[in-house]
Amino acid sequence: MTATYPLVFLSTRAAVKTQNENKSVYQAVMEVLHREGVLGLYSGLSSSLLGIAVTNGVYYYFYERSKGIFLSGRKKGLTTMESIITGSTTTIISNPLWVVQTSQAVHTLDSEARTKKMGFLETVQHILAKFGIKGFFRGIGPALVLVVNPVIQYSVFEQLKNLLIARRKLRHKGGLTDWDFFVLGALSKLVATSATYPYIVVKARLQAGATEYRSSLNALATILRDESIKGLYKGMSSKLIQSVLTAAILFAFQRRIFLVTKAALTLAPK
Repeated sequence: MTATYPLVFLSTRAAVKTQNENKSVYQAVMEVLHREGVLGLYSGLSSSLLGIAVTNGVYYYFYERSKGIFLSGRKKGLTTMESIITGSTTTIISNPLWVVQTSQAVHTLDSEARTKKMGFLETVQHILAKFGIKGFFRGIGPALVLVVNPVIQYSVFEQLKNLLIARRKLRHKGGLTDWDFFVLGALSKLVATSATYPYIVVKARLQAGATEYRSSLNALATILRDESIKGLYKGMSSKLIQSVLTAAILFAFQRRIFLVTKAALTLAPK
C-alpha cells in the first residue's frame, strides 16, 4: 500500500471529480506536485494503512472463525457465499476508515490555493460534525457490492494457477516460481478490477460526501446521464496500475513469506 499509494490517491481524486477531464497519470501527478507538493500524493496514507491493516486483520480473523462455523467437518474451503458473508462483515467494520481516507484524499480537490491538510483525528471530527455517526457509513452499499471483487480475483487466480500447473505437468516442467505468482496475481486483479470499477467510482463519491445521489443505482444512472459511460471509469488507469502492482507484489511476497515462516517454525524448538 505504501509503495503504490500515490496511484490510490490519484484514482480516488479522478473518480470523485464530476467535470470531464482527460488527463494522463503523468499530468495528474504534476498538477498535485505543483499545487500541494510531494506530500500531497500521500494525503490519507495513515488512514489507508490503518484501513488495510484492519481490513486484512478482521477478514482473516472472521475467515478462520467462519471456517469453524461453516465447514463442520468438510475438508474443502469456504463456498463463494460463505466468503461473501465473511467479506461483508469485514467491509461493515472497516468502512469508517475508508471514509476517512477518501475524505483526506479529496479534501483540497476544488481548492486552487495550498491549504493545510487535515490529519486523521481532524478528519474524524469533521465527519462527525457534518454528518454524525452515519457519515462513517457513507458508500456502504457499493462497498458491499465490491465484496465480489476479491471473490472474482481469487477465483480467476486459482483457475489460472491450475491451468498453468496442468500445462507444466504435460511439458514435464517444474513447479510454479515467484514470477509465476507475480504474473498470475496481476492478471487476476486486472480482471476483478475491470469488472467492478463502476462501483469503485460510486463508492468513492459517496464516501467523499456526495449528496446528489439518493442510492448506488441512482448514482450509476446519474453518472451515465451527466458524464456518459466515461464517467463510470474515471481514474481507472491509475487504479488498474495500483491494483495490479499491489496484487502481484502480494501474491509473490505472500508465498515467499509463508515458505520462510514455515521453515522457521519447523526449526524452532518445541
